[in-house]
Amino acid sequence: MQTRHSRRLKFLFILAFLILATGCETMKAKTGSVVKVDYLGTTEGKVFDTSIKDEAEKAGIYNDARDYAPLEFKVGAGQMIKGFDNAVMGMAVGEEKTVTIPPEEAYGNYNPELVKEIPIAALKAKDDMPEAGRRIQLMTNKGPLVGTVKDVKADTIVLDFNPELAGKALTFKIILRNIAS
Repeated sequence: MQTRHSRRLKFLFILAFLILATGCETMKAKTGSVVKVDYLGTTEGKVFDTSIKDEAEKAGIYNDARDYAPLEFKVGAGQMIKGFDNAVMGMAVGEEKTVTIPPEEAYGNYNPELVKEIPIAALKAKDDMPEAGRRIQLMTNKGPLVGTVKDVKADTIVLDFNPELAGKALTFKIILRNIAS
């Protein structure tokens, strides 16, 4: 015969079990979640960006003007490249994954039509002629354009206006640190 006390304990035990069984599902990142992630981005085996200071130092890309901290963004809000956004979906706090993102879900395919040869006379700072490989910004009537100097000739300069990572598959190690909502 059960006493009132033992029935109450049994009821509390069952209630606690039900709460734990139904309410302990791990929160996962979904569209609209505000998340914080640490990441290490590589292409062709070389680190191009990271939120982790030690990794930046190790790769020789450390910048003391930068704040190395987890990156915060809203999943699905277009703040990140599509492949990165998709990779974070469904991750739980503390989960780590490595993904390779094709150019179509990153910075797009390389477009040779975005390589332009312009007269040197069109540049305002002719005294400080940029060398090949340097990124420069040009002001246009449609706003600023950033390009990479491909070649400097006698009277012209060849600029590539493709994003630096266009046409490249990007590999990211992603660690989900926090889900705020």
